[in-house]
Amino acid sequence: MKSCLKLTFDNGQTALATQVEQQAELPYALEEIGLGGSRPVLVVVGGASNISEADFLRIQRLFVEVLAPIAETLGAYVVDGGTDAGIMRMMGAARTQIGAKFALVGVTPEGKVALPNNLETAADLIPLEPNHTHFVLVPGNDWGDESPWISHVATMLANDAPSVTVLLNGGEITFKDAFSSVDSGRLVIVIAGSGRTADILADALRGKATDQRAKKLAKSGTLQYIDLIDIEKGVDNLGKVIKGLLSN
Repeated sequence: MKSCLKLTFDNGQTALATQVEQQAELPYALEEIGLGGSRPVLVVVGGASNISEADFLRIQRLFVEVLAPIAETLGAYVVDGGTDAGIMRMMGAARTQIGAKFALVGVTPEGKVALPNNLETAADLIPLEPNHTHFVLVPGNDWGDESPWISHVATMLANDAPSVTVLLNGGEITFKDAFSSVDSGRLVIVIAGSGRTADILADALRGKATDQRAKKLAKSGTLQYIDLIDIEKGVDNLGKVIKGLLSN
């Protein structure tokens, strides 16, 4: 394990990063970058790219009006995939927009991301999202390698405090993220109406499954959905549900 790295982004923001090779290193690695104790944890998974403009605007509102404010009010840790795309970019932007102080932790495969100020960056690497406060760089050269790690990090940070996963939109890897949360016994709140994987899972929860993975996840008993069709109601409901789950 390499020790703590300090990253400085072009926007002037700084973040602490740690690199781990094995799960056993996590407790020490997280402590090394100042993440310890026991706090509620909000895990956010879903679309990185390919979010349609209409879906984007609806989802963005949930970040600014619900997810970031709740994390701030409860002093929660927020854990996501950490790259500068899709829902991770929305999470970072929402945190900065409301002037929040909560720790925003990106868990990402080291073989797929470009660290800031690294001049010899390969063209296919994705930059880290600059409004995150912490990063855990995990082994892997493929997207999806980080899925089990996101779950491990969340479990370790919660340390007996409540945690919940919110799933919005998403592609193939989002199924993997959902299974990782379910395997660790974490409730997954699926945002119906946010597009793609989230809508497939919501259909499965309504008994209209076509996808075998969605059927299996729906049967796990650890998924529930909230409908975004009426945005005002959706914002209200999501706020109440998440606050309730994380305040226990």
